Amino acid sequence: MAYKAIEQYDERTTKELAGHYLEILRLLGEDPGREGLLKTPERVAKAMQFFTKGYGEDPSQILRSAMFKEEYRQMVLVKDIELYSMCEHHMLPFYGKAHVAYIPNGYITGLSKIPRVVETFARRLQVQERLTVQIRDCIQDTLNPMGVAVVIEAAHMCMQMRGVQKQHSITTTSAFTGVFLKDMRTRSEFLRLISLNG
Repeated sequence: MAYKAIEQYDERTTKELAGHYLEILRLLGEDPGREGLLKTPERVAKAMQFFTKGYGEDPSQILRSAMFKEEYRQMVLVKDIELYSMCEHHMLPFYGKAHVAYIPNGYITGLSKIPRVVETFARRLQVQERLTVQIRDCIQDTLNPMGVAVVIEAAHMCMQMRGVQKQHSITTTSAFTGVFLKDMRTRSEFLRLISLNG
């Protein structure tokens, strides 16, 4: 049997959102009854629920679901994690990559859980600065490691397709705890590793 993706949406939420988007189309001067737009309100309603699905997920529980005792005390780095989020000021996308590292202090988590934490926080209305800190604090509070480092590099459509319209600007934010704050050699190692290609 061929693979089949199944998407599930709350029917009431979808219906209410679609009604609002239909009215938005009217207010913008469009005809929501024309062929190309007939299903647009429902499509956008479902898309917005997907873009903000992080509100219904618990990132701490994601980490705890694969939390293991381990005496490893060197840096664990997951870099180049793709992220897509929505700026809360204009509800336009920003996208880029996150680099996340921690130094265990008795516990590690499954490697796939780090990108899932990034995804959970990214799939909410956000600002990049808060997103960076939320990822850091979740890992620190849940795993209690010796330190956490997070760097996010992202392009913002609210700067590229409106406003200042600067197409090639990248915003970089960082947040650190523990040894990444206190030990410059550890922080320098992290920054060197995320700058390496391949």
